Amino acid sequence: MKKAFSQRGRKFSVETIVDTQRPQYHFLPPANWLNDPNGVIQWQGQYHLFYQYYPEPLPKDFKYWGHAVSSDLTHWQNLPIALAPTPGTPDEGGCWSGCTVDDNGIPTFIYSGFRDGIQTPCLARGSADLVTWEKYPGNPIIAAPPPGIDVRNFRDHAVWKEGATWYQVVGARKEEGMVGQVLLFRSVDLLNWEYLHPIYTAREDPALPYAASSMCECPDFFALDGKHVLCISVWAKDGVYSSYVTGEYVDQQFTPLYSTKLDFGESFYAPQSFKDEQGRRIMWGWLRERRSDDAQQAAGWSGVMTLPWVLNLNEDNSLRIEPAPEVQALRGAHRNWPAMDLTGSVDLEIEGDSLEILAEFAPGENAEFGLEVRCSPDGTEKTRISYNSATGILEVDGSQASLSNDAHRDISRARLDPTGDGKLKLHLFLDHSVIEIFANDRTAITSRVYPTRPDSLEVKLFSAGENAKLLNLDVWTMENIWSES
Repeated sequence: MKKAFSQRGRKFSVETIVDTQRPQYHFLPPANWLNDPNGVIQWQGQYHLFYQYYPEPLPKDFKYWGHAVSSDLTHWQNLPIALAPTPGTPDEGGCWSGCTVDDNGIPTFIYSGFRDGIQTPCLARGSADLVTWEKYPGNPIIAAPPPGIDVRNFRDHAVWKEGATWYQVVGARKEEGMVGQVLLFRSVDLLNWEYLHPIYTAREDPALPYAASSMCECPDFFALDGKHVLCISVWAKDGVYSSYVTGEYVDQQFTPLYSTKLDFGESFYAPQSFKDEQGRRIMWGWLRERRSDDAQQAAGWSGVMTLPWVLNLNEDNSLRIEPAPEVQALRGAHRNWPAMDLTGSVDLEIEGDSLEILAEFAPGENAEFGLEVRCSPDGTEKTRISYNSATGILEVDGSQASLSNDAHRDISRARLDPTGDGKLKLHLFLDHSVIEIFANDRTAITSRVYPTRPDSLEVKLFSAGENAKLLNLDVWTMENIWSES
């Protein structure tokens, strides 16, 4: 049967699509290693995305800051490396994560310099176009962590200004008990810093799930809709992931009220956000590879950014998480399906590895339903996205996503309640090896999948149980953000 639309047979430039796993509308550099987003900012109308980068063939050794610029949050121009390690200085072993601030019209990096296993905060100032940067000759700007803090786990920065005073949080680990902390400093000039106190200690607390950690990496701290949000990347007993804590921030004291994961997949880590000129809180996260080092080495690239997220606060202090509307500019061919009762499997007669899917369901009772993507015709490869209305669990099952022994085949789950009117909305972005899902605009699950078969392109609906109904389904092909040939 002829498919409604198909993405077979497309050709892209070698610069952008070097293998079938390489995303086409999520940002990544032309080659080599990418990790944490750093210094994200909108400057003179342009969006600047800096990121941890290693410019030589994998494996990575020293960390640099890569740089790209965009006028629309979707199409990117790669720019020269912004920061590189300097021999004989506090960052000779690497320029680790940090942020960008506007210091009276001067773009300024605060970042972690790495030398001999120790990290210290450093500063660099940029040109008006943010292309060239000069490091402060007096680096580091904080010579050492406060007493009792592990000197090998004192890094990553968020900086903001209140009146005439600058404030900075730094991720840390307390030596006693090996517990993660977020430390607060202040300064009048960005060069001389006074330590105040921890604003968060990541101890086990049943009232704050997913927020206990032996190290608080990549802290991001910002005001949002009348509260404050602290994002941390967690080292937990069951793995590493990124979480957020919302609360009240008064007189330099933070009182947590709510916490959960930012993303319930196995790939998302080290997010960073900024406030753009429209007043929106925009965030990116790093999507780690979920395949072997040998496979990454063979591909010649590793690491992808999420789509840009827009964050707002719900009444219950949870985050509202949505893809930036600018992504809609990438939509191509479109199909719509109206309401239908769901029984068994429904072949949508669609093929694609670069799609946007927006589905709305009425869950019914005791039903399990959802979508299967990247399906081969015989079902030997597929990724299953399901919701169980009896348990309230959303699951992304990648156990059959790939026939390759290099792929990890993750299964990720999140608790998810229907909306107030009893509906379930799944907003899914499929981009070659990336599956990025926004559920009810409040729960994110991002997965990496590596199908081996060129015909693992089908999309299906399925249901088992009682009364599940599709209310509406829209599917778009998505355009490449780089040049085609």
